[in-house]
Amino acid sequence: MVESIGRRNRPSLRKLLSERRPLRFLEAHNGISALIVENAKVSQGENAVEYDGIWVSSLTDAAAKGIPDAELPGPEGRILSLDEIVNVTTKPIIVDVDTGGSVGQFQYFLRKLEQIGVSGIIVEDKTFPKLNSLDPDSPQNLEDSKKFADKIRLGRQVVGREFFIIARIESLIAGVGLDDAIRRAAAYIEAGCDGIMIHSKSDGPEEVLAFASQYAKLCSKVERTPSLVCVPTTYNAVTDEELARSGFDVVIHANQLLRSSYKAMKEAAETILLSDRGLEAEAICAPISEIFREVGFYKLRDQDQTASRLRNLSIIIPAAGRDMIFPMHPKSLIPISGKPVLDYQLETLRNVGLKKVILVRGYQGRQFRRSDVTLLDNPQYAEKHILHSVFVARNYMKNEFLLVMSDILFNGQIIQDLLNCHADVALVVDNSYRFHKDVQKPLDLVISRQRKATALRTLNPTRMVEVLRVGRKIPKELADHEFAGIAYFSESMAKILPQVYDDCSKTEGRFHDAESFATADITDFIQELIDRGFRVNGLEVFKGWMEIHTPQDVELAERELSERRGRLND
Repeated sequence: MVESIGRRNRPSLRKLLSERRPLRFLEAHNGISALIVENAKVSQGENAVEYDGIWVSSLTDAAAKGIPDAELPGPEGRILSLDEIVNVTTKPIIVDVDTGGSVGQFQYFLRKLEQIGVSGIIVEDKTFPKLNSLDPDSPQNLEDSKKFADKIRLGRQVVGREFFIIARIESLIAGVGLDDAIRRAAAYIEAGCDGIMIHSKSDGPEEVLAFASQYAKLCSKVERTPSLVCVPTTYNAVTDEELARSGFDVVIHANQLLRSSYKAMKEAAETILLSDRGLEAEAICAPISEIFREVGFYKLRDQDQTASRLRNLSIIIPAAGRDMIFPMHPKSLIPISGKPVLDYQLETLRNVGLKKVILVRGYQGRQFRRSDVTLLDNPQYAEKHILHSVFVARNYMKNEFLLVMSDILFNGQIIQDLLNCHADVALVVDNSYRFHKDVQKPLDLVISRQRKATALRTLNPTRMVEVLRVGRKIPKELADHEFAGIAYFSESMAKILPQVYDDCSKTEGRFHDAESFATADITDFIQELIDRGFRVNGLEVFKGWMEIHTPQDVELAERELSERRGRLND
């Protein structure tokens, strides 16, 4: 969350225009959409690309209120929406004020907008009340250009130099042609506007490009060049770079967030009705945790609750199965240098601050005599395999939790990185797999969307990849990672998992790599989540963990632990 900055200085729009072109603005209609614009960033080659500012459209503001775009909300109604936006963004804000109303209303609105931290406005040269320019059946009546120029001049008098007044020309919308648009531009430039926006509802950019060409000649003639602005809503095949080369200084993407959110909400609403439940809609919904994160809920909560989070986070260790290689003990209790695997796991977890451990026992369950973990029983461990041991602990899935296999050793940094990964499902995946593809023991392999890094050294200790497939039957030559047996599930996902599990329990026959649902592994269930449309992430690590699968693994672990103790004692 961005601390409230609406009444403090934000980056000057004028300064930004002097530094780079074009500026790219995206529409926002409330606080959360403004946060999306604020935080949106993508990699483009070696550069990170983001939006330069926020456009507050009268269309999307009205639609978000459930009313037509016909200048129905007055200035005070618009200010209420803008308050949400200015308080969560550091970016310049340009506001669509429609026709601006009467001169008195226009001046009042401009003063209020400047006071709350808005960077500028766009006002259109149509008569009040206007109807939306993109509706082909609405009358588009243009204001007298001299009268509109006077409005610009009087508006300029009530705001400071840094506040932008951009005149929006509707000649092409009204069908009166390019010459009228250039004539109006000349009048508005003379009146002191800071920018000219040329609007078009053509499905190609030819009209606005022709205007841009004539505009350059006009500006040369009058020896003044206000910023040129366009809104490529209908001619959206042209790129921002192409528009910049044609002379445009600001490109506004005017309503995509409102339209995309409407489509998504409508689809979710219909999916719930069709399915008679909410489960099927989850794959097209953002997790609640993502919304919490975007609006800063976690930051607010966690300012003094980090310890509380660690205290309440469950670690589920399924340890019910029998391993024929180690028939004397459950795997959790295999001794390494005189201590069971479980002791090493608990020591690492507690060093991170995690103490709420739930262990599910089955084979040789009486060997677990501990009061420092919660012990649960899977009496059907022989018939129902590891996935079902995990869900014996379903009552401990009410909050976020970690899943840790019973036969692995790991370092604390992996756990810390996993807790900070900001994902709803994250598996620890090891990219050192490519160095030991000849290992004969069965491995839980992973195919990710991103190709593995070619460099062995990187400044980034970890990265997130998207998991497409996981399981033991993936051809080794196709896999690029190995699942390390540790996974994180967020609180929102934890609530979904039992529903999916119960739904899958009706499965007859094979279940992914397993002969039946009863014999399913956790990787089969994770693949089911992927197939249902849930994003499963992989936290990529390079070593830092070890599976105890054979007596040779025990010997290796003892040797490494002995060497580590020796280094600590030196």
